[in-house]
Amino acid sequence: MEKNWYVIHTYSGYENKVKANLEKRVESMGMQDKIFRIVVPEETETETKSGKKKAAKRKVFPGYVLVEMVMTDDSWYVVRNTPGVTGFVGSSGAGSKPTPLLEEEVEMILKRMGMQLAELDVDYELKETVRVKEGPFANFTGTIEEIDVDKRKVKVLVNMFGRETPVEFEFSQIEKI
Repeated sequence: MEKNWYVIHTYSGYENKVKANLEKRVESMGMQDKIFRIVVPEETETETKSGKKKAAKRKVFPGYVLVEMVMTDDSWYVVRNTPGVTGFVGSSGAGSKPTPLLEEEVEMILKRMGMQLAELDVDYELKETVRVKEGPFANFTGTIEEIDVDKRKVKVLVNMFGRETPVEFEFSQIEKI
């Protein structure tokens, strides 16, 4: 089975909620092998308000969320029945499978967001020591226990309160020491 990117239609303003709901459903229903990345296409804009420059995220396609998945009856059902999802874009009629996005389309959208389609040149290795760059664990160091290339995440054993605690990070949140 091949994984592709699909577009789902959501109630406008609910894109991030749909992403969070779908990620929870993928986890609770054990669909990690069928549903991979869920992306709300956004770009950062600098706006000036009362003389101050401020970076703001703006939805590139309000009401739409991208999902990288292997299309099966089960995965279709999980996505389609996520609260806030009104349907897949590109399905012609009831019960028909939606049309995946072309690779060029996905690449263009992800590039606009500063992401890549799939950088399989993972620069991290198991048992490697890394430093956390951002978030609540910023400046903590730890050793990589697991690498998930598809989801672009790593599980790092971070030393907290004298014990090793596994914490999941995105590749962008860590750096080599």
